[in-house]
Amino acid sequence: MPADLTANLTADLEAERAHMVASRAALHAMRQHAEAMYAVGEKIAGDPFSAETLGVALARRVAELADDPRTPLFFGRLDLDGAPEPGGESLTGRYHIGRRHVTDQLGEPLVLDWRAPVSRAFYQASVRDPQGVRTRRRFGFAGGDLTSFEDERLGQGEEFGTASRILIEEIERPRVGPMRDIVATIQPEQDELVRADLDTSICVQGAPGTGKTAVGLHRAAYLLYLHRERLRRTGVLILGPNPAFLGYISAVLPALGELEVRQSTLEGLIGRVPVSGADPVEAEVVKHDPRMATVLRRALWSRLGRADSSIQVSDGAYRWRIDPGVLTRLVDDTRREDPPYLLGRERVRARVVGLLQRQAETRSGESPGEPWQRRMGKAKPVVEFLDACWPAVTPQSLVFELLSDPEALARAAEGILTEAECQALRWPRPFRSVKSVRWSSADLVLLDEAAGLLERESSLHHIIIDEAQDLSPMQCRAIGRRTTHGSITLLGDLAQGTAPWAATDWEESLRHLGKPDASVVPLTTGFRVPEAVVALANRLLPALAVNVPPAVSLRSDGSLVLRRVDDLAAEVVAELAATRTLPGSVGVIVADRLLDELRSALVAAGEEPGELDAPVSRRVTVLPATLAKGLEYDHVIVVEPAEIVDAEPRGLHRLYVVLTRAVTRLTVLHARALPVALSTDALDHAIGPEVPAPA
Repeated sequence: MPADLTANLTADLEAERAHMVASRAALHAMRQHAEAMYAVGEKIAGDPFSAETLGVALARRVAELADDPRTPLFFGRLDLDGAPEPGGESLTGRYHIGRRHVTDQLGEPLVLDWRAPVSRAFYQASVRDPQGVRTRRRFGFAGGDLTSFEDERLGQGEEFGTASRILIEEIERPRVGPMRDIVATIQPEQDELVRADLDTSICVQGAPGTGKTAVGLHRAAYLLYLHRERLRRTGVLILGPNPAFLGYISAVLPALGELEVRQSTLEGLIGRVPVSGADPVEAEVVKHDPRMATVLRRALWSRLGRADSSIQVSDGAYRWRIDPGVLTRLVDDTRREDPPYLLGRERVRARVVGLLQRQAETRSGESPGEPWQRRMGKAKPVVEFLDACWPAVTPQSLVFELLSDPEALARAAEGILTEAECQALRWPRPFRSVKSVRWSSADLVLLDEAAGLLERESSLHHIIIDEAQDLSPMQCRAIGRRTTHGSITLLGDLAQGTAPWAATDWEESLRHLGKPDASVVPLTTGFRVPEAVVALANRLLPALAVNVPPAVSLRSDGSLVLRRVDDLAAEVVAELAATRTLPGSVGVIVADRLLDELRSALVAAGEEPGELDAPVSRRVTVLPATLAKGLEYDHVIVVEPAEIVDAEPRGLHRLYVVLTRAVTRLTVLHARALPVALSTDALDHAIGPEVPAPA
């Protein structure tokens, strides 16, 4: 390289480092200003409520401006030459793109937020459509230190795309601990999904390693950036399959400055009662079946009765009377309006009081006040009429009666469920009362369906649902009730469906979610899982009976080893020793039945594996196959695939999940024969290059 070119590159790198230093200083000044405002907020607020509101806002602002020196403030730069803006104007100049907006003392931007409209060109511009970008620069980092850069001169036909050295290094960077953000590596097809309109519901069918989870999290961050006040009032919710998954993704949004997004499992969302019981699989399958919605509705509305006598209500001065025919007509008219059940009960009460009020007005010529109306609504004859013709009910009492009374279940399920299904639903030993019931996790969907019949759920504006392929129709209905007036981002992979009721196509799930018109967008190009691992997992697809395209991978590195062994525990110990000099995290995945035995053997051999709910505490995590979904490790050791397959009816789907957790190195150890779909002539077989230990 000519000396003058080397000097220019060195000067450029030093200039960028200086800009990084200036940006950090500016961010520090922004935080100091926010802290000063927080300190005097109580004095400048007009009243205690305003002071509290301002204090919360300023505290949030201080937290959002926290700086992590290990994380670079910017990762890219755009040199624009007439980039179009939404208002029709063109934009020129130089802009650094980063995780948050940073300005100098004059308010001039030093770093643009990756979500800003101008930043879109960083992800979308190409030689074919440069979008006014003259040069796109990517930066390489080691820790928080800026070490290199590369330029794409789009105006001169230079475009690296996924061949970018810096992009590849960032994607392949080893990981330990929680999931990282991907703002520096978002691809154009991912960016389109991230920036979809708030009112647009989308379903992402994503093969392993395609970044569907990251797309969902970054979509949450983008929507909060664009519609902050609107979403702060109505809420954004992220639903994950289990607490371990939520712990794994928990650091992504805070790293992007978003601290208030609610994350929950579905059980945490709909859990009206503690779960202390368990169901046989046969009962679980029926409870998750959408026909149960009809059974519950029928059971509820069959409680309505007809008035067989008049009611007489005294207000202390006069006695008022309403005939049975009028009362029956009130009930029938209200039922035809199809309100939520408890709202209907209150409507009937209000209409009865209205009839009494009109009689009082006719007699006295004056309208009685609100205290009189409240007293009449609580009068014993009125309450007795309501209890007889529109009785009060709770979700627990409705489900309790259905599952404990064979006759009630038979009436509600007639023509809907078979006798065998009714038998599966009934508690073999009925509980004495509602309070004594040991509710199961499957009961939660019945209780939530019942609650939805009684009262309307408040609607969130956006729900992001990850690992959605395992949602049952009844679970989808529970989510749909919470986004009646909002939108959803559905993320999943039909090939990874492991529940007995797992979806086989997205159209049915979207229909139960109340979003039948949502578009289904496939992501098939993997950036994290190596090609050899993807090829192995794809061999299972024909046996999974799902219509999904095979995944492809851009990564030709990584390693895959299939090895037949005599002593599984000893070989796992040996593999852990082999990975000790390699960077990144290690996950040992085993059938649930073998988990405790293997963990004890590793501890006896001197290993100290971490717990799944605290993945940062140890480099090595031993986890059951049933909790591996959604997690990633640089090195994965899968122990005895046949045991994983045999453990459940959809065991091959579970194995597909397990095999695709590795992002660098996958070792499969087995003492039994491999499942037929994975069988190979060579029992000690390697595909792809072995990852060498660093010198």
